[in-house]
Amino acid sequence: MPEISRFLGIVIGMFYNDHNPPHFHAYYGENEAGIAIRDGKVLWGSLPRRAMGHVQEWREAHSAELDDDWRRARAREPLAPIEPLE
Repeated sequence: MPEISRFLGIVIGMFYNDHNPPHFHAYYGENEAGIAIRDGKVLWGSLPRRAMGHVQEWREAHSAELDDDWRRARAREPLAPIEPLE
């Protein structure tokens, strides 16, 4: 899975040619969740509450970049790194 961002022990990635709806994968320790790009809905899995709060804050700040990376992934183009949460 190509990594697109890393912050506070959280790794964000996106698979090429993944299924809809547009989403990304968030990993924190042994936890994983699939998060919808547009509305932040948790599609599967879970993260600790604090980590999920950081992921959602990051998603809101970078939704346009996430949409662009989703388009790139579907076209099998290289994904662009996204700035971490500060």
